[in-house]
Amino acid sequence: MPNFLQENNYMLNDLAAHGQREQRPGPVAHAAQTTDFSFTFTTQNGTRLLLHAVADGILRFRYLPPGAPAEPDFSYALPGPDEPYPTRPSVPTFLNFKEEADQYRLATAQLVCVVEKATLRTRVLDHAGTVLSADEKGFHWRYDDDTGNDHVQLSHHVPAGAAYYGLGDKPTSLNLRGQRLVNWGSDTYGYERGRDPLYKNIPFYYVLHQGRAHGIFFDNTFKAHFDFAAERPDATSFGAEGGELNYYFIAGPALLDVAEAYTCLTGPPPLPPLWALGYHQCKWSYFPDSNLREIAQGLRARRIPCDAMYLDIDYMDGYRCFTWHPEHFPEPRRLVRELAEDGFKLVVIIDPGIKIDPDYAVYQEGVENDYFCRRADGPLMRGSVWPGPCHFPDYTRPEVRAWWAGLFEGLMQDVGVRGIWTDMNEPAVFERGTFPDDVRFGYDGQPGSHRKAHNIYGMQMARATAAGAARFGHPNRPFAITRSTYAGGQRHACVWTGDNVATWEHLALANVQCQRLSISGFSFAGSDIGGFIGTPGGELYARWVALGAFHPFFRTHSSGDHGDQEPWSFGEPFTSLARQFIELRYQLLPYVYTAFWQYSTRGTPMLRPLTFLDQHDPETYLRQAEFGFGDNLLVCPVTQAGAEGRWLYLPRGEWYYYWDDAPTAGGREVWAAADLTRIPLYVRAGAVLPMQPVLQYVGEKPVEELTLHVYFKNGTHQSVLYDDGGEGYGYQQGQQSVRRFTVVGDENSLLISQEIEGDYQPSYATYRVVMHGLPAAIGTATADGQPQVLVEYFAPAAPTLVIAVNFEEICIELTGSNSHDLK
Repeated sequence: MPNFLQENNYMLNDLAAHGQREQRPGPVAHAAQTTDFSFTFTTQNGTRLLLHAVADGILRFRYLPPGAPAEPDFSYALPGPDEPYPTRPSVPTFLNFKEEADQYRLATAQLVCVVEKATLRTRVLDHAGTVLSADEKGFHWRYDDDTGNDHVQLSHHVPAGAAYYGLGDKPTSLNLRGQRLVNWGSDTYGYERGRDPLYKNIPFYYVLHQGRAHGIFFDNTFKAHFDFAAERPDATSFGAEGGELNYYFIAGPALLDVAEAYTCLTGPPPLPPLWALGYHQCKWSYFPDSNLREIAQGLRARRIPCDAMYLDIDYMDGYRCFTWHPEHFPEPRRLVRELAEDGFKLVVIIDPGIKIDPDYAVYQEGVENDYFCRRADGPLMRGSVWPGPCHFPDYTRPEVRAWWAGLFEGLMQDVGVRGIWTDMNEPAVFERGTFPDDVRFGYDGQPGSHRKAHNIYGMQMARATAAGAARFGHPNRPFAITRSTYAGGQRHACVWTGDNVATWEHLALANVQCQRLSISGFSFAGSDIGGFIGTPGGELYARWVALGAFHPFFRTHSSGDHGDQEPWSFGEPFTSLARQFIELRYQLLPYVYTAFWQYSTRGTPMLRPLTFLDQHDPETYLRQAEFGFGDNLLVCPVTQAGAEGRWLYLPRGEWYYYWDDAPTAGGREVWAAADLTRIPLYVRAGAVLPMQPVLQYVGEKPVEELTLHVYFKNGTHQSVLYDDGGEGYGYQQGQQSVRRFTVVGDENSLLISQEIEGDYQPSYATYRVVMHGLPAAIGTATADGQPQVLVEYFAPAAPTLVIAVNFEEICIELTGSNSHDLK
């Protein structure tokens, strides 16, 4: 080869290699304010940073490589113009921007952001000068010849002792430090500890350092990668295989502050129907209809409360969605009506795969209107799932979502189905796991490939499904479930942890996964109780039901080819144990519903890992078995066979063991005796814990009296109770009540006051007030100045009063002495 050709070849190779190398922004050339709250920084090589102050405590960073146009400001994670957005963040109350010799400074009322002129690297500080987050390499990128996308990435310094939490359903340690993880929703049948990725794609995590927390929300739907000091101990990074490096910094300093701000940013869900918080019974599959009736009758005959029964894919005619099998379910309206007469609501499964069948109306409509996904060269996307070869709707197009929502008229309005369970929507296909990368999507006017749309496919299916359920279930509230989702998907559907296994390890994983989902915006979550794959023993099933009673989504589900998994399938004593914990859940429904209201209105996670209960105690950073449920309960499941209890760490403060009222001081490890009749359960001192009578289903009969369990505290504590009847939309017009209780105790007295907001009148007219842990005997008791008589004792240390529901103040004068030593 002549020398000049060799030199040309080397030059071309060098240019190609340069294009593959990591690129960085370089020095800032100029900065400009573009809107009231937005600023653009442009470097000498054309890289841009669009910095937006969303709120006093939220900053948004959008990085664009040279020549990259700013994409339309669109996100599936945030509520769209057709969705209600009552929790939209308030604009900054204060904003100051100034240029200094070597940097720019943007200040809000809560944060200061510094942009270095030489590198475009950023730091975020509080006004005391404490560095909350600092770029390491900062923004960098690499061009991908195969896709034409830039692989974008950003790295931060890792402070000494920092802990990381979040990212949704990852089946790994709650603290993510030292791990490398991927978001690419995948159908992972029988996953094991550490398997990644799983079904959900929630690119949000927390950083906790020296007792201060903040959050990072990386809003990018391409395959995303996260490194929490795994490759290098001094750096953490996140990035994606396309799209913008677009992330939000969400300030704390409390972990709960971050959780609420993130969930409000992405939109909490509306309140569900109260029955959806009851117990659900499911199996792959209950068929024919006589089998479903038999299970329903078995629940009622054994007095095991249950609100929802499920049908998996075998209710369909040849697995064609929106159809009924003519032999297995010949009279679906009658079936639904008769189940409803006994208090059951029917939930049915729907998959995205539409069977290729010219005689199938749904298929015909999809083809005629071009609603299905296409490959890059034009053919319809074709893949096999349960019906065989299928086409798949493009839910990222508004007209397809509207069509899909309309398909639920037959199931819901005509037949009376009350809930929809969406599955296989990662999306999953049997041939290759998911769609090929070249499948095209409309993406709400921003067309792209499967690389861009994969992680939001399940979310958009759930969105269209929930719209149909709301439309055709009216005036009832909708109920929808999804296996795959993206950040913000909590607005549309609840979730479960997928195809788990009947093992003790998976019981422990279910505990961690549901905590992680809760702090990732998805409180309405649960696991398949007992395990979907395999058959649990009676002990494992009983322990799992006990945990499930403290998960917002409470459902037994199993693969029928592994055996029966109804609450009575394991004989006694396990039937009675399952009944006991399901009954406890129904007694706690006023408390559970109140916690959901807090989640729906403020974004407060219903399940709170131990660190979220005391982030200033380093002992909590690596613990993951214990969790808070609502404001006043602490739960810690037993996850070992044969155990008669367990050690656990109790957060600082004073607590009572639920089962025997033993007062216990926190800030240390304690032993909780818990045979199969117990789950370690503690109540915070000062709490008012509302409980109702056991019902076989929500609405079985009016609740005539509510029990308030009041736990003595030498000090002050506040609790809340929310009620709106649990169905319909009247609460959106103010038909609700919020009752706030304040408990003030000392060695001589106990005061319980109530403030009521709202006009909703509950069905009950009286409270049964049960007082736990009083340090002395009661001398006198008055309610609103009127003398009261103790009516009964639940136990020697739990005196009880019956009080009108609208009381303002109960005053208990104490006399004598009771033992009240903290153990």
